[in-house]
Amino acid sequence: MGLRGPNAQKIKGLQNWKGRRYVSTASIAGGTRVEQVINFIEKLPVTSGTLAGTDFVLRAWQKMILDGIYATDESGKRIVRQALITMPRKNGKTGLTAALALAHLCGPEAEQRGQVYSAAADRNQAALIYNEMKAMINKVPALRNRIVIRDFTKHLEDVETGSIFMALSSDAKTKHGFSASCIIYDELAQAPNRELYDVLTTSTGARAEPLTIVISTQSGDPKHIMSELFDYGVQVRDGVVEDKTFFPCIYAAPETADTWSEATWMGCNPALGDFRSLDEMRSAAEQAKRIPAREAAFRLFYLNQRVAGEFRFIPRAEWAACQSDFTEDSLRGQVCYAGLDLSKKNDLTALVLVFPMEEEKPLLEYFWTAEDGIEEAEKKDSAPYRLWVKQGHLMATPGKVIDYRYIARKLGELSTKFQIATLAFDPWNMDQMTRELEDLGVDLTITPSGQGFKGMASAVTALEDDVLSRRLKHRGNPVMGWCIDNARVSVDPAGNRKFDKRKATGRIDGIVALAMADNACALLSSTAAPELRFV
Repeated sequence: MGLRGPNAQKIKGLQNWKGRRYVSTASIAGGTRVEQVINFIEKLPVTSGTLAGTDFVLRAWQKMILDGIYATDESGKRIVRQALITMPRKNGKTGLTAALALAHLCGPEAEQRGQVYSAAADRNQAALIYNEMKAMINKVPALRNRIVIRDFTKHLEDVETGSIFMALSSDAKTKHGFSASCIIYDELAQAPNRELYDVLTTSTGARAEPLTIVISTQSGDPKHIMSELFDYGVQVRDGVVEDKTFFPCIYAAPETADTWSEATWMGCNPALGDFRSLDEMRSAAEQAKRIPAREAAFRLFYLNQRVAGEFRFIPRAEWAACQSDFTEDSLRGQVCYAGLDLSKKNDLTALVLVFPMEEEKPLLEYFWTAEDGIEEAEKKDSAPYRLWVKQGHLMATPGKVIDYRYIARKLGELSTKFQIATLAFDPWNMDQMTRELEDLGVDLTITPSGQGFKGMASAVTALEDDVLSRRLKHRGNPVMGWCIDNARVSVDPAGNRKFDKRKATGRIDGIVALAMADNACALLSSTAAPELRFV
C-alpha cells in the first residue's frame, strides 16, 4: 500500500486501538455479502455509551436488519435499494449507522469514487454520525492512515477508493450536484420539508447498486414524508404491497397497546435491558403518568407511536400539590426572576416573579385586564373576571384597552421591594412597554424569550420539572390556576415543546409568563444576567 498524504506512513498491518489485529477488507471478502458487512462492523470499536471501550458485537436483531438490507439475487447484486429502520430512541442507531457508513466508504460495500452522505434536519444532528465515524477512525490506525478527515466541512475521503463521505443538513446552502451511492437519513421525522430527501434520493441514478437508509422515530404529522414512508413500510411488511427493493424494519408499539406495560416496552425496544437502560425507561414512564405532555413525548420517543401534536400540560392535582402559605412581605429583599407576557390591548397581561431559594422556588403573580371590556370578556372566556377583580387577584385598568403605564408602575414598585435579576419578555409589543419604563425611570435588565419551539422548549421542561419535584410554590391564585388548566403543549418532530395559544381552551398568559421567569431563573441564577438594560 502507498503513502496516505503528507507525512503519512505505510500501513504495515491493521491494528485496533487495543493492539488486537484487524483483518483487512480484502481478507473478509469471503462469505456472503451480509457476512462481509457483519465481519467488517464487528472489527470496529464502540466509542460511546455503556459499551465504550469494546468491539462491536452485533445482536441477533441487528443482524436480522443487515440480512434484510444486504440480501442478494442469483448474480450477487443487492436487491434492496431503500431501507426504513424505525424504532424508539436510544437503541444504538447512531453507532450502527456510523459503522454502515464506513462499510460503504472504505469497507466491503465501498465502490470506486463512491459518494456516501448522512443527512439530517440541522447541522448538529447531521454531525452525529460524522462524529461517531471520526471517533472510530481515530481508534483504528489502518483507517486513520487511509482516510482524510476534514472537520470544517464534515467531510471524509478514502484515498484508496477515492470515495467521500459528507454530513449534510436541510439548511445546507447547496443541495444539488450529488451522485450518491449510499444515503443515510438520520431522524427524517425532524426534516422541515422533503426537499433534501428528494434531492438525495433522485441523485442515485448513475449508480449500479445505490442504497438509501432512513432511520428515524415516527412523525406526529400524518402528511410528513416520514409518515408516508412508515405507512408504505407497513404495507410492504404486511404483504399489501410487493416491493422487494424496499426493506422495512419497524419497531413500534401498536396504538392499542398498554403504554405502561413493560411487555409493550420490550416489544418495541430491541435493546431494552441490554445497552438501553430499563431503569431510565421506568423513571420516564413514572413522570409521564403524572404529566400528560410527557406522556406524549414518552409514546413518541420511547414507544415510537404516531402521536398528535398538542396535549394538556399540567394536571390540576399536580398544581394543587405545589400550593403553600407565604406572603409577599416574606420575600422582601430577595433575588427574583421576572417573566412578562403582554396581551393584546383588551386581553390578559401577566407578570410573574420566581424566587430561587435553597429548597423552594416561591412565585408571585400579577394580572391585568381592561376594565371596560370585563363583561364581554367574561362571556367570551367563561371566566369570572369581575369576581377575581373584587378578590384582588386581577387588576382592571381604566378604559377599553390595557394601559401599560399601570404595569410599568407595578414593575417600578416591585423593583424597590425585590432584587429583580432580569425581566424575561415576549418581544411582541415590548417597545411600547420599554418606553413606559423609561419614562418612569425604572432600571431593569431585560432578556428576550422567544415563543417558538426552540425558544420555549427549555422553559416548558424547567417548569415541568419544578412542578413534578414540588419545588415550585404558589399561593393558589385562581387566575393562574385557570391559565394552568387551559394550557396545551404542542410538540415538534424533534421533541421540542411550546405552549400553543391556538389550542388552549382559554387564556394561558399566566403560565407563559411563569415559564419565562422560571426558565430565566434556571438559566441565569448561576451566571451574570445579560447586559441589556434600559433606564
